Amino acid sequence: MRLVTVDGRLALQHDGRAVDVAGASGGRFDSDPMAAFERWAEFTAWAGTYVPGPGAGEQVAADRLGPPVPRPRQVFAVALNYPPHAAEAGYQPPEDPLVFTKFPTCVTGPDAIVELPGEKVDWEVELVAVIGEGGHRIPQEDAWTHVAGLTVGQDLSERAVQTRGTPPQFSLGKSFPGFGPTGPALVTLDEFTDPGDLEISGTVSGTVVQRSRTKEMIFSVPVLIARISAVCPLLPGDLIFTGTPAGVGNRMTPPRYLTPGDELVSRIEGIGEIRTRFSPSDGVRP
Repeated sequence: MRLVTVDGRLALQHDGRAVDVAGASGGRFDSDPMAAFERWAEFTAWAGTYVPGPGAGEQVAADRLGPPVPRPRQVFAVALNYPPHAAEAGYQPPEDPLVFTKFPTCVTGPDAIVELPGEKVDWEVELVAVIGEGGHRIPQEDAWTHVAGLTVGQDLSERAVQTRGTPPQFSLGKSFPGFGPTGPALVTLDEFTDPGDLEISGTVSGTVVQRSRTKEMIFSVPVLIARISAVCPLLPGDLIFTGTPAGVGNRMTPPRYLTPGDELVSRIEGIGEIRTRFSPSDGVRP
């Protein structure tokens, strides 16, 4: 099952066409994408048996798609979760997940224009796990059953803000408006041969800058869910940005940062791609 948000309304994607959920269900389910997560088992049972009639739905232009999860209550992110990325950053692979937060107001859709708030905005393509059934102290062996689906994300990062101060802190530098692009769809686990092994890649203005497979993560999705939920109860619709492969701009020689007019394309096998473009700053520096 592929879920998309079209003009703010929840839709099922069938053969490239978007079918409005509220209309197709006769009002049984709300048009608000967040409402489905509160009734996830009931919703997926209905969606799994729904068969659209001939010509149902519509072709939807990319600029009408919003984030599959527009208003998550919690957004977790993980640093240094691929060994080559840890190495390029000058660190040994961590023994425990390095978890921080992206504030939910940074979330935007798969076809977005993001204002550059500074001169050191960097890219980080990431697999994003979306929580369906929440829970506290979720066992690792049960973790996949708590995942509603997977989507593509970008952990955009203003490195000057991220590294400012002693000690530095991550969350503000990663939470400017638009710094959490996600989409194009939420894809349920039954759509993947192996949800733990997907090709992930990113390009900047046509140049490949990142490429790996998610099986290379140090801490897998089930491990992250178990470790995070051991402390924080996970809620339906929460997002977990699972870390980025090597190839970020601030570790290039010389460093390469995003500039106005750049187009960042982030792809994950079986999910699709998101496109993010960048506009100049309004002149106000954080």
